[in-house]
Amino acid sequence: MSERDEVLGELQARARFYASLTSIGVPAPPAAPPAAAGPTAGVEDLKAVRESLGDCRRCKLAQGRQNIVFGQGNPEARLMFVGEAPGFEEDVQGLAFVGKAGQLLTKIIEAMGLSREEVYIANVIKCRPPENRNPEPDEILACQPFLRRQIESIRPRVIVGLGKFAGQWLLKTAEPISRLRGRLGDYEGIRVMPTYHPAYLLRNPGAKKDVWEDMKVVRGLLGE
Repeated sequence: MSERDEVLGELQARARFYASLTSIGVPAPPAAPPAAAGPTAGVEDLKAVRESLGDCRRCKLAQGRQNIVFGQGNPEARLMFVGEAPGFEEDVQGLAFVGKAGQLLTKIIEAMGLSREEVYIANVIKCRPPENRNPEPDEILACQPFLRRQIESIRPRVIVGLGKFAGQWLLKTAEPISRLRGRLGDYEGIRVMPTYHPAYLLRNPGAKKDVWEDMKVVRGLLGE
């Protein structure tokens, strides 16, 4: 397949995705298991969300994954990080952000005066795309009910969107991360800070200063 064909294919996939948006710009979710009834209506326990995800076969990524990477951390975290997709190490271990990018994320968290055990870390999609390619619209749509329910369960004060796909999903926009980065947004009443993905920082270390400026804003929000 030529580079032109690849670009056209991605544009067509994105066109189908944006065509699925409702009148308020939010993708219409696919059917998902109903929330458990009880005194905490609308807010599920993370264990219940994981059980409802099961051995997920809702999209084509199930064919090549080793492990579902659900996410991990403090279920009552005040700060949540959302990345794009698992990579090779994450797929092997079944844990989010444990490769080189994860090591850099750990340093960022610790520089904020926190530990990984105090925050919650997840991704927009739960399975590794082949060769670490970008997530595709149908894969994002298949996974989004579970990320939404993770956020509902944790209800953090601040969410940091790491990279293009996380920032766009959280803020329901198609703007590039270069324009989103550093601009506070809102996800259902939760403050959102979109910033560069740690993998981008490994390739472009000069951008670390921009991310640190974003994290200083996040640290201030947590202290309010």
